[in-house]
Amino acid sequence: MNIQKIVKIVALVIGLIAVFFLVRIMMLGDEAIKTIPENQGILSGFANLAYIVLAITAITAIVFSLVNLVSHPDKLKKALMSLGVFALVLAVAWFASSGQERLLSDGTTLTAGQSQMIEAGIKAFYILILLAAGLMLFFGAKKMLSK
Repeated sequence: MNIQKIVKIVALVIGLIAVFFLVRIMMLGDEAIKTIPENQGILSGFANLAYIVLAITAITAIVFSLVNLVSHPDKLKKALMSLGVFALVLAVAWFASSGQERLLSDGTTLTAGQSQMIEAGIKAFYILILLAAGLMLFFGAKKMLSK
């Protein structure tokens, strides 16, 4: 049995389980679920199924991406270079940030490290936006001038 048939069977089983939970939830109705605590277990089963599907999807995406990168060294090299550029952007944003301890409106304190992390994230976001806009302008102008 090939992998495609197995995937179809697993998807069918997951779909049937989801339909079962959906029908049970619809049969109970909103009010019965809100007022009777025992009926809320149906929702947790439905949520657990969603978590399982999410985990299967994430693991599958990661595994197949890594297999594809390992099997194509040129793609691996480009991916590692992109990861290095991203790490460089994060490092520049981190060192350009200054953390200051702050008192928040709810009475808690934001530490200097947390403040620096937030500021670095915002600065990295701005740097990435500027890089993307600059690259789009550069390649757009290059394409217009080459014609």
